[in-house]
Amino acid sequence: MSAATRSTSRGARSRRALDRLCAEAVELARAAAEEAAAPGTVGAWLEAVADAHADRVATHFFEANEPGYRGWRWAVTVARASRAKNVTVDESVLVPGPDALLAPEWVPWSERLRPGDLGPGDLLPTDADDLRLEPGYSGAEAPPADSAVAEEGTEARGPSRAAIGAVAEELGMGRPRVLSRYGLHAAADRWEESHGPKTPMAQAAPASCMSCGFLVPLAGSLRQAFGVCANEYSPADGHVVSLAFGCGGHSEAAVMPRTPQPPPPVIDETVADPFGD
Repeated sequence: MSAATRSTSRGARSRRALDRLCAEAVELARAAAEEAAAPGTVGAWLEAVADAHADRVATHFFEANEPGYRGWRWAVTVARASRAKNVTVDESVLVPGPDALLAPEWVPWSERLRPGDLGPGDLLPTDADDLRLEPGYSGAEAPPADSAVAEEGTEARGPSRAAIGAVAEELGMGRPRVLSRYGLHAAADRWEESHGPKTPMAQAAPASCMSCGFLVPLAGSLRQAFGVCANEYSPADGHVVSLAFGCGGHSEAAVMPRTPQPPPPVIDETVADPFGD
């Protein structure tokens, strides 16, 4: 058989004719739908569709008047055996129609989470392979063999994790993981976007944070580009700001003028002051 013949044969099988007895079993299908649905929610008959994979099988569709299920339909599948005249019900199910109201696609919580969503009492687990973190004990590129982020089958070499952890804690470096280079760059990008030189506040500022007395420098490599604002009147108070950021609360923006004092009263003793009656 040629490829064209096989393709034609497959197309013929996919377009099966609707069995007459199954197509006429509308009331049987309606009774099955009404048994599964709430009373009075099965609407008008819509159509009957032949099954594409089996002979003498058809599905009847009815309108569904279920509250909250706009555009959905009751689908009742009926079938009959070969040479048999009795039609039986296979299943009844509520299915969405072409214009049905559907719930949005489910998204994992890790992808739905946004900055500011974490509230009091909430716990946010961090993946063992989080790219923002790296082991903080060894100082090497590869994590220790017995660490939570080590690859399986890696042989342990040198001191154990517990021994290194005890020494690190004694030296004040007891964190199992620290920010990786990727984590530092990601944080720097966020801070640059929210409090960087391209923001409208910085564009209108008289000077940058680099020369402001309210800037508290950071430690480590981030010190070269960021600090923390300590001006309670600044909109960036308590935030990490770029050294190129600025606002109107700059410490050297202007010298605050003193409150003008009224002149002392002038007493003219050369004339008599008139008094009323």
